[in-house]
Amino acid sequence: MSALVTAAPAVTLRNAPLHAFDGAIAAARTCYSPRVITTAEVTERQRDTIGALTFEGGHHTVFQHAHFEFGLENISRQFVWSVLHSYPFYNSEQSSQRYVKLKEPRAFVPPIAGEALLIFEQAIVRAWDAYAELSAVLKDDAFAILKELRYVTPRASAERLKGIEREAEKKAIETARYVIPIAAFTSMVHTISGITLHRLRRMAAAGDTPYEARLVIGQMVDLVRGIDPLFFEKVGCEELEAEDLPEAAIPRPVGGGDAFAAAFDARLCGRVSALVDWSDRAERVIADAVRTTFGLSPDEMPDAEAIDRVLNPARNRYRLDVMNVSYHSPLMRALHHASYTFAKRLSHTADSQDQRHRMVPAARPMMTFADTDAPDFVTPRLIAANPRAREIYAEAMADAWTAKARLLQLGVPLEFALYVLPNAKALRMIESGPLMALLHKWTLRTCFNAQEEIFLASMDEIAQVRERHPQIAGYIGPPCVVRNGLISPRCTEGSHFCGVPVWRSFPDVERRL
Repeated sequence: MSALVTAAPAVTLRNAPLHAFDGAIAAARTCYSPRVITTAEVTERQRDTIGALTFEGGHHTVFQHAHFEFGLENISRQFVWSVLHSYPFYNSEQSSQRYVKLKEPRAFVPPIAGEALLIFEQAIVRAWDAYAELSAVLKDDAFAILKELRYVTPRASAERLKGIEREAEKKAIETARYVIPIAAFTSMVHTISGITLHRLRRMAAAGDTPYEARLVIGQMVDLVRGIDPLFFEKVGCEELEAEDLPEAAIPRPVGGGDAFAAAFDARLCGRVSALVDWSDRAERVIADAVRTTFGLSPDEMPDAEAIDRVLNPARNRYRLDVMNVSYHSPLMRALHHASYTFAKRLSHTADSQDQRHRMVPAARPMMTFADTDAPDFVTPRLIAANPRAREIYAEAMADAWTAKARLLQLGVPLEFALYVLPNAKALRMIESGPLMALLHKWTLRTCFNAQEEIFLASMDEIAQVRERHPQIAGYIGPPCVVRNGLISPRCTEGSHFCGVPVWRSFPDVERRL
């Protein structure tokens, strides 16, 4: 059994403007000037008057020009999910558990002591042991499936087999990571604007990780203060106290979250994602928007023609572009006006990827409210198909919830006890988006290389859209389907091509891995 490695959160400021506050004042002055005002022209009096006047008046865009690029290490996956990626206004490049093998137990440890600390550390280490065992067990299954998908014959070269074996190992650790606790460390490059940093400071007590949030956000603020003290001395709002948050006044679920979880899952009717609301006249609305953009009447451009113009990749070359230029296209902005809402159930690890689609926001659960007494988790299909893997997995899930329950018995706050729960923890949410954003998401996430749960959710979603709006759904699919016969290469994944000719039969295709 390995020893748990932990450390305090480490924050570095990689890039930042030297005169962020003066830049905001200069931007504000430019609004009332026939030319661009420079930071060198800002006076002390203007710092005292214009800064407060703009900030307190709600004219916060001037504080958005300054961007701060942070390096974040020794932070938990739970904190990232609950705080850093829970809103749209950021950019992150994060270390991946899907492709990076976790060789030693490294995790955030909250301020607990005595028996509680021992239980916490043992739970983390046991989960890592289960991860190592699952990785080994699942590798052979993944290897066997990949050999079939790659049409490997007995005459295959050793070099080719070695390459497929490496791919199988990646698939195994991608699945085994479901047992890793959400306390696990991650690292990232994280860039935000100045006004976002002010808001993070204001809202540090919100979410499920107020203790860790204060540690990390406090360091971020201090680093910016170090290069430009005025950015927080001249303007800003103090952190809201936990008891002053509107969320604090919400009543607790009677009997815990188990009853809610069961009722929510029943609504899904066996799906990962269930359509619960939509623009009933989506096809007509999109057609009207296209016609309005170009000043055309229905006689000049019927609905079917308008929809084909905006969605058919053979006529709209933007859909073949490797960059998502949709928001810059007068034509494609017509897709803003149809929207869809889904109820969905994903694991913590899958939702951590799903929430990166920031233009498709969700009402995600506060785990400190929606916690369940009983183990509540998602099981990947590769694990479900292997009896030994199922046994290891079930034991790991039981261990995690037993540890959480014991921590609560010892008086550990739920905020801290939740850290021992696994990536597999089930989360339930309501997610909505305009077709513009969903089209981009569905194109990426119906690819066989997409994370399994998000792939399954996306397939559920487009199947239900197809029932209501077949003209729209007929143009939805992964890159190889959208690009088929129109542009080369058909697959945009290069050497990571899944090996399956999905374009031949989408959406009636089977994903085995």
